Amino acid sequence: MKKFKENWEITQNWQLIYPALGILLALGFGLLIATRFDGFLVGKPVQQGIFLAAVTLILTYIFIVISLFCFRKLKNRWILEYRWQFIAVFMVFAITGSTAGRISSPVMQFLGLGSDAISGWLYWPLRILLIFPLYQILLLIVAWIFGQYKFFYQFEKKMLSRMGLGFLFK
Repeated sequence: MKKFKENWEITQNWQLIYPALGILLALGFGLLIATRFDGFLVGKPVQQGIFLAAVTLILTYIFIVISLFCFRKLKNRWILEYRWQFIAVFMVFAITGSTAGRISSPVMQFLGLGSDAISGWLYWPLRILLIFPLYQILLLIVAWIFGQYKFFYQFEKKMLSRMGLGFLFK
């Protein structure tokens, strides 16, 4: 445990919540995707359960390996005080993206712009345009909850400035 704490620059025990939540989030996404494959082995509940558990664990392992690879690549690019903050930043991105994607469909339905009401050629560009500001707001809210508001505020300023929307921060 001491080596784990040193590797992730964890100085206080409460910071262990981030690696634990990161693993739980990877497991959750692994399970979410694995349930899409549950059409196999229909009528065989024991084999289906074993298959679901195996696919979940394999996907979780893949997500963690990809995340660790990304941590190494972004280590010098993102200025963070401690390594454990990378886990928090990735969780913020994952939660925000999933939430924005989930919320956008009901909002489109509420506005009368559901996929059944308009052409797909119009629906998807409108949905993306709707998600963009929603995502920006959610990103800062979720970042604040995870204690990463400062990083994400700077991140958004930089991103929006590159898109020609830097005037929003003056």
